[in-house]
Amino acid sequence: MRGFLAKYWFFVAIVLVVLLAYRFPVFGAKITEWYLLKGSIFVAFLITGLTLESRKIVAEIRNLRGVSTALVSCFILFPLVAVPLVRLFFASRPDFVVGVTLMSIAPVTIASGIILTHVAKGNVSLSLLICVACNTLAIFVMPLGLEFLLTRNGTINLPALQMIWSLVLLVLVPTLVGQVLRIGLKEKIVRFRGVFSMFSLLVVLLIIANAVSSSAGKITELGLRITYIFLFMLLLHMFALLMNFGLARAIRLDPASVSAFTIHVSQKTLTVTYVIWAEYFSAFTMAMIPSISYHLIQVIGDTFVAHRFREAAD
Repeated sequence: MRGFLAKYWFFVAIVLVVLLAYRFPVFGAKITEWYLLKGSIFVAFLITGLTLESRKIVAEIRNLRGVSTALVSCFILFPLVAVPLVRLFFASRPDFVVGVTLMSIAPVTIASGIILTHVAKGNVSLSLLICVACNTLAIFVMPLGLEFLLTRNGTINLPALQMIWSLVLLVLVPTLVGQVLRIGLKEKIVRFRGVFSMFSLLVVLLIIANAVSSSAGKITELGLRITYIFLFMLLLHMFALLMNFGLARAIRLDPASVSAFTIHVSQKTLTVTYVIWAEYFSAFTMAMIPSISYHLIQVIGDTFVAHRFREAAD
């Protein structure tokens, strides 16, 4: 039992947090009321800046094929598939339509994509470059893309410029501050990497708690029908993996870069999606369920994918 908990403690923690937030919705409300989550997200991106090794990114920046194709896949190809499909299968569930649209145009993950690339013995430098390029561009692309995808029918009024400014303050500013602080703290922060990783996981748990608490009533109303969105997100992630593997092979990346590209570009960040949802889409109380589903699927599924790439590398 102890060995199981040591290996899968995070998944156990997710189950416990979901049950707690569902049973006691006030739990998630207090997280918002006390600004715990917004403060934690700011600190998380500050940590990102502190731990980001810009030297490795600069060394890989010549690989324009990889990063440019990653941007096209993340912000154009994936939304072009995900948004029409969710409108087709969940037309009667506007929360899910908004949620999948938010997730589809979100940038790649920051931590797990890099970690799993390392597990796969992939090109970590390319993974870092893709991460920085996608998350930086998302500050501008995501608000404008959402304005295009969600306001054409006139039912949602979306202040794109305000959204850009919010993302700059909550994502870009702390990341840049962290990079500046890294200059003097580079040697000292190495010993705290484990603590930083734990904090990032804590932020994910807080996001899940807040989202489940906000949608507890509707989850009860839907019952087992909520499994449909989990199945939909599973198929969507499988499509992303196959598409990105094909793109990486088509642009003739080396094997280590293929694994980095396939894994990292197929992942979507929960944190940035939450920031936009909490600020502008919280009226769609179940809109975070697709992102949470996708996040769980990518963490579990991509662990197996990473080990397959590792076996191939060996």
